[in-house]
Amino acid sequence: MSGYKLTYKRFGERSILIEWPPEINENVLYDVLNYKESIVKSSIKSIIEVKSAYNSILINYINAIDNINDAFLILKALYKPSKSSKQKEAVLWRIPVCYDTKFAIDLEDLALSKKCSIDDIIQWHSNDIYTIYFIGFLPGFYYLGGLDKKLHHPRRSSPRLQIKKGAVGIGGNQTGVYPNVSPGGWNIIGNSPIHFFDVNLQEPCFAKQGDKIKFESVSLKEYNDIKTLVEAGVYHIKQEPIND
Repeated sequence: MSGYKLTYKRFGERSILIEWPPEINENVLYDVLNYKESIVKSSIKSIIEVKSAYNSILINYINAIDNINDAFLILKALYKPSKSSKQKEAVLWRIPVCYDTKFAIDLEDLALSKKCSIDDIIQWHSNDIYTIYFIGFLPGFYYLGGLDKKLHHPRRSSPRLQIKKGAVGIGGNQTGVYPNVSPGGWNIIGNSPIHFFDVNLQEPCFAKQGDKIKFESVSLKEYNDIKTLVEAGVYHIKQEPIND
């Protein structure tokens, strides 16, 4: 595999931005994560942080970069195109979601706009397996790819000032869960009772880029039962390894 044609740019005095073609797909994601791992494990002591998104890596250095071309050459030598179509040690997380109208404040309108039933929306949303492309916007907010095209829907023209923690939304061609109370413009179709970000844990986010998420529909009673277990600190999210 020859790899992608990457671009390397100075990004301020102490950072370099590496960009892939502007595509959102898993092959690009795994190539990004493979390259990120190579940079993190390299012996470049001047690097203090490496961040990645859909199709880019941002590298932050301790000091200002004096010779940008030399820095580019060192990074380019670390690029080895990914031969895998999956992320190493990826995990599938099964996330409970209650689509009850108590939480799903936009579900009826979404069904009307799609000319389908509420049950259709729930089935389409919970049938697919989603890929975590990156974490951003809020700590613990997973940007998920893989939303059924039948569910693609524009963000709300007037964002709400306060979205509940755990709200499951659809915005454009993406779906995601608000990890905390926040303003937001996505269409809310349910709520998950689990914590997507817990500052008290060694790993505040339970999942990572390249992992998968499967939403599982639960009743309002099941939601409340799970929430009780979560608040008691004894609920464990269902997970299973993804085998190549």
